[in-house]
Amino acid sequence: MSTKNRAAVHWLNPDEERAWRAFRRVMIAVQSSTAQDLAAIGLSEADYEVLSTLSERPGHTSTLHEQADKMGWSRSRLSRHATRMETRGLLRRAPDPTDGRGCLLVLTDQGMDTLRHAAPAHLASVRRHFVDRLAPDDLVVIERLAERLA
Repeated sequence: MSTKNRAAVHWLNPDEERAWRAFRRVMIAVQSSTAQDLAAIGLSEADYEVLSTLSERPGHTSTLHEQADKMGWSRSRLSRHATRMETRGLLRRAPDPTDGRGCLLVLTDQGMDTLRHAAPAHLASVRRHFVDRLAPDDLVVIERLAERLA
């Protein structure tokens, strides 16, 4: 790396680096723990995200585009994942009347039953790995920080 390029980098100071690394450790620890708990009941984090989102939508339906945006995924990535979920009977696709190139994701009865079965275990996992380890004031601070970072 040239001296010119190195000087242009705004390096993290020690406090900033510690905060960044602590944030990453927490995200990885909580996410991997809750993902393992979901895997134990046969779902991935993405499966649960799709099922729970669809369950909250009118008609238990969302466009592929809206769901991909919510998850931060490309439409093609979500489309491949939706194909796997469709094969398992968790959702079905329908033509999107407003977008000839898109499709709707529709929660099936089996998908809703799967979500009903998984939700208590997932919520217990979120409590065990996140909520119960924090004081109510901590939760308020985390919410405020999340709003700022989002």
